[in-house]
Amino acid sequence: MFGIVASILFVLIWSTGFIVARAVVPHGAPELILAVRLTATTLLLGGCALYARQAWPRGRRLGLHLAAGAMLHGLYLTVSWWAVSRGMPAGIMSLLGATQPLMVAVASVALLGERLPGRSWAGLAIAIGGVVCVLLPALERSGAGAIGLVPVVAGVIAVIAMTGGTLIQRGAIAGDPILMSGAAQNLGGALVAIAATLIVGEWRWDNDPLLWIGLGWSVLGLSAAGLSLLVWLVRHQGPTRMSMLLLLVPPLAAIEAWLLFGERLGPVQLVGFALALGGVLLGRSQGKKMTGVVEPA
Repeated sequence: MFGIVASILFVLIWSTGFIVARAVVPHGAPELILAVRLTATTLLLGGCALYARQAWPRGRRLGLHLAAGAMLHGLYLTVSWWAVSRGMPAGIMSLLGATQPLMVAVASVALLGERLPGRSWAGLAIAIGGVVCVLLPALERSGAGAIGLVPVVAGVIAVIAMTGGTLIQRGAIAGDPILMSGAAQNLGGALVAIAATLIVGEWRWDNDPLLWIGLGWSVLGLSAAGLSLLVWLVRHQGPTRMSMLLLLVPPLAAIEAWLLFGERLGPVQLVGFALALGGVLLGRSQGKKMTGVVEPA
């Protein structure tokens, strides 16, 4: 019974990643919000790791954690939140993030010499076709509901950064304690967000209650509760079933964005959404190697 409840809670929490971004970016600079969020998450997880007596990594291992976090949390979140702030719909950004395991598989073929089964290549092709069906109508529209090319490119770059960070995660640091890993990697992400804030030089922060609620939910809901549920589900139900749960996140995020912000998908986009998720499911059906789960937003 608890497994069912945990699964439902996890999907509901995880689906809010880009909903939070969509809600808070009108009230603060995305880079600044993420710098505060990732710093707070580092302190929270670091304190929990200290209480659990998990040793802080040193030397090369620390460097790998920081590099993974810089890509997974820093570049991925900073660039994707910027894309959302420039008009990328939350549901579509969530869909792009769902293709990340397939991108990890392809990168593993190119960089690590792994073999990718034919079914995975077919799933990749279907997923790409679905994403194109989702994006093209929005790119071709003008006015409300239109997406500029730059936010789309930024969204793709964000997923590529997440892919790179996942490849680092699969290496020597894969077995490190989760609290310590989370603290070190959020620190790496915080450094990227702080650097982005200094480079952009935007200090917009209007202290709106929605901004503080979104920030608190990001730290306590997504990073603490969501990550804890993710670890429990992977350990008790296995990564394959977790992959199935993750496929529920983009459509739920799209429904939430429609209800809260009026974001809509046309008929062709709905078909593309289904194709993209079906392609990811087909590509992931070959086993556990393609499962790389990271914070969504």
